[in-house]
Amino acid sequence: MQTLPLTVTALYAGSLALWFLVLSYRVVGRRRAGISLGDGGDPGMLRVVRGHANFAEYVPLALIMLAILELGGTSPLVLHALGLALLAGRLLHGYALSFTQQFGFGRFWGTLLTYGILVVEALLCLHLAVLR
Repeated sequence: MQTLPLTVTALYAGSLALWFLVLSYRVVGRRRAGISLGDGGDPGMLRVVRGHANFAEYVPLALIMLAILELGGTSPLVLHALGLALLAGRLLHGYALSFTQQFGFGRFWGTLLTYGILVVEALLCLHLAVLR
């Protein structure tokens, strides 16, 4: 049986998509609070909206670079380490902003993991481009 390309990326894209739907559901919940658009000036809703938007701003680029690395023949172990770190970072960040009032720990470590993944993936992509 032949292995399909991008199976590692597919695993993390699917997992992250499910988390994105959870965050999306939290944003849609603003309708119950009588807010039809934006955050309605509510600080809690602002956190929920920003947690969702932040995910949408960073995850696509990270997944694109993960796919490039997978297609470029990067070790599955490295790909899984990157994917798991991205998933953990986005779970921490999203949970901190969308589900808690005290968001320091999750927001800090989620952001740090996400930035770290972007830097590592960027350097690995540049390495692929220069060496091939």
